[in-house]
Amino acid sequence: MATPVSALTGCKLIGVGSCAPENTLTNDDLAKLVDTNDEWITTRTGIKRRHVLSKGETLGQLAHKASVKALDMAKLAPEDIDLILLATSSPDDMFGSACQIQAALGAKKAVAFDLTAACSGFVLALITASQFIRAGTFKNVLVVGGDALSRVVDWKDRSTCILFGDGCGAVVVTANPGQPCSLLGMAMHSDGNGHKHLNCTFKGEGGKAKDLETASEVAAYNNIHMSGQDVFKFAVKSVPQVIESALENAGMTKEQVDWLVMHQANQRILNAAADRLGLPADRVVSNLSEYGNTSAASIPLALDEAVRQGSIKPGDVIAMAGFGAGLTWASVIVRWG
Repeated sequence: MATPVSALTGCKLIGVGSCAPENTLTNDDLAKLVDTNDEWITTRTGIKRRHVLSKGETLGQLAHKASVKALDMAKLAPEDIDLILLATSSPDDMFGSACQIQAALGAKKAVAFDLTAACSGFVLALITASQFIRAGTFKNVLVVGGDALSRVVDWKDRSTCILFGDGCGAVVVTANPGQPCSLLGMAMHSDGNGHKHLNCTFKGEGGKAKDLETASEVAAYNNIHMSGQDVFKFAVKSVPQVIESALENAGMTKEQVDWLVMHQANQRILNAAADRLGLPADRVVSNLSEYGNTSAASIPLALDEAVRQGSIKPGDVIAMAGFGAGLTWASVIVRWG
């Protein structure tokens, strides 16, 4: 049974946690698989290494560990959580993995479901959580962003294998009755016409039930396809615009932003957005060199490190932005703590 709260209440972010596999792949490791080298990868992406699942390791295990850390910071028990949202494009089960997180935590009263929006997923899940709280439906929401795209990468394709890693991050959002809402502004967009530039499509065709030769074949997905230049051009143009739209929605100016916490896809995209907003490099949270592109995990993973290092402090204004397959892109302006 959900904990009732007053209608149109505000919300605030009170806990964050993250987890990445111990197993890593450096640029030098990739040079043994494809024609590349550390300098080539670093110059073009800013990535030095990435964390990837080991045999027997699951996304759900990462999500559980990240969630425990977030709940500990929030000083909440699993039983206090009303809703669990898992933003992912690579669940352990095609039917969703949020319920497995619920079970592992022992969050018995929580409703749990997955949300799929690729690298924009965490931002959209955070906005979704805020709407449930503002409407008075739930009090405490656990928002998890996680992906294990190493499972759908062609590790002999130089254009994609250098980019992706696995990881998970989680944030606890809670009702804040009688106080200003810490989610200050938002903007969200989609363009299905851009699907051709970045996708991971089902491998197979219809008619399986009527073809005896394929009737028992194991279903599968193709490896990630990405048109790098097209995605780069889209991101450099769209991301600064969506952040500016979210600031306008919040009634704020870019001068009021303390930190930029973006989807960690490419250092050049981070730099372009920072330049557009007039933010110095030391105000742009970047852990891209360590983790690569972890899709829906990248924003909460970067946020967790910045909070625990003491860089982001209570009261700081953060501009978050996600962008990726769909195509989707979204931004949210939040006040931490």
